[in-house]
Amino acid sequence: MRQIDFTNTQVASSETARHINRGVVLNLIRKRQPISRADLARVSGLQRSTVSLIAEQLIREKWVVYGPTGRLPRGRRPTFLRLNDRRAILVADLRPTEITLAVADVNGRFLAHEALPTPPSPRIAVSELTERIRHLMTSRSGLIFEGIGISVPGRFDPVTQHVMFAPNLHWPEFDLKGPLERATGMRVELENAANACALAEVWFGHTEKIRDFVVVTVSEGVGTGIFMNGQLTKGRNGMAGEFGHVPLDPTGPKCTCGGRGCWEVYASNRAALRYYHESGASPNGLTFHDLLALADGGDVLATQALEKMAHAIGSGMRMVVAGLAPEEIVIVGEFTRQWQRLGPIIEAEIASVVLAGNPPRVRPAAAQPGMARLRGTVALVLQKHFASSEYSSAARTHGPERVADRLQ
Repeated sequence: MRQIDFTNTQVASSETARHINRGVVLNLIRKRQPISRADLARVSGLQRSTVSLIAEQLIREKWVVYGPTGRLPRGRRPTFLRLNDRRAILVADLRPTEITLAVADVNGRFLAHEALPTPPSPRIAVSELTERIRHLMTSRSGLIFEGIGISVPGRFDPVTQHVMFAPNLHWPEFDLKGPLERATGMRVELENAANACALAEVWFGHTEKIRDFVVVTVSEGVGTGIFMNGQLTKGRNGMAGEFGHVPLDPTGPKCTCGGRGCWEVYASNRAALRYYHESGASPNGLTFHDLLALADGGDVLATQALEKMAHAIGSGMRMVVAGLAPEEIVIVGEFTRQWQRLGPIIEAEIASVVLAGNPPRVRPAAAQPGMARLRGTVALVLQKHFASSEYSSAARTHGPERVADRLQ
């Protein structure tokens, strides 16, 4: 049944229709490149003259370039269109111990990576990020930089754009967007890390036919990105999805948020390290990557610590399944490299709480954990150009070839 918003009394102007059609064409080029104008018209349902006008505009704006020339048995040989891979995006993944920076082209291919230790304060972080970003731009002067996307391990106020809840960073409320925009002269887009991973699944993954899924990120903490009814769910103050800070045991270990017994104190990388330390077999300075390596090498105590972590991940997911009933749960985390051993534990925990029907499909993300966050920030910067919100919602329901016809 089609949803109707009785509070929205605006009608579509011709400018709105042009913007939506532009998004339809640009998104179809992205998904099906190289593609001819004739095929764009056929797939979108738009008139060929309309497609040609939009294509010429996109070429002038340097979003699209000419690709190879096609071959036909007879008639005019078509010229294919593709995205201009000189269009680039600067992205950063901010984590409690390390910041990863990268340059990606418009197709999501990464052209450069570098990392730096996370500074002790946001002021120093802004200064170091500015220096690194300027260096990346200077060293690749042949690219057309579209903007900067940053994933953060917390939540930011949608009004002030200040990061207001990032307990694992141990920083106070801070403004990352404003100083970076002033220093670089480029637009900066922020997103929660789990939400960024959800965007990566929508933009680069294989979720076209799935309208309800949840991404669970497991690292220093536990985060969730919620994609429901074909839309990323933000909630009041952008705080939707903080399941990691829901207490499972009010008398449990203290959490970085100030509470006790939160899901993430049992299910995070730090929790697995604690389990291993509690076994009495852990040397000082052990990292989560070390723990995984020990398990790979057959260390029984390391394996048991990871299995205990997996039980906690699955146990906490019960509230996600019971509350949201997603079709699919996508997990992002370094531990997923042991999915063959740990995945069935999580799946069994989830299956035990399903009230009716089949449990949701549970799978690890296709991209590596760090790459999932970075790819999500690429999509974060690009999405405003490739499709309006009206198109994004409709395309997932009806398919791009039917949307354009409905909007004419």
